Amino acid sequence: MVASAPDNSTAPQLDVLLFRLAGEVYALPSACVREVIRYRDYTPVPGAPATLPGILNQRGVVVPVVDIYPLLGLSAPPASRATRLVMLSHQEIDMALLVEAVLDLAALPPAALEPPPPALDPARARFLRGLATFEQQPVALLDLDELIAGLRAWE
Repeated sequence: MVASAPDNSTAPQLDVLLFRLAGEVYALPSACVREVIRYRDYTPVPGAPATLPGILNQRGVVVPVVDIYPLLGLSAPPASRATRLVMLSHQEIDMALLVEAVLDLAALPPAALEPPPPALDPARARFLRGLATFEQQPVALLDLDELIAGLRAWE
């Protein structure tokens, strides 16, 4: 009797929301995405760090607007018609993530996720769960736990 390789076809796929930041494709687990809304002006918070530029009232709930461009060392483009706010809920924390554009929902196979390359800036790599390729494009999967920790440390 010959042992066969384990069958990974039954492993659950990772459902993600694909979006663009500074021309690069990123992803978040779709389970934490409540909704995607068109960009609209938010209320600035004086003295707040650059990563938390303001607050937004969405259906009677006040949520912080999160700008992760500074955390990732990216230059934020000006708001355009494609700019969106991704309403997230993770570990009882609600926020509106400012993104350049929302691209699609996708299912990534478990084997597609690889660790970030060692050459990637460690300050940026800490916010990534891994890298994958989807439709011949590199996709960086964000780690929400690290992202929230980074936001707290930035303050």
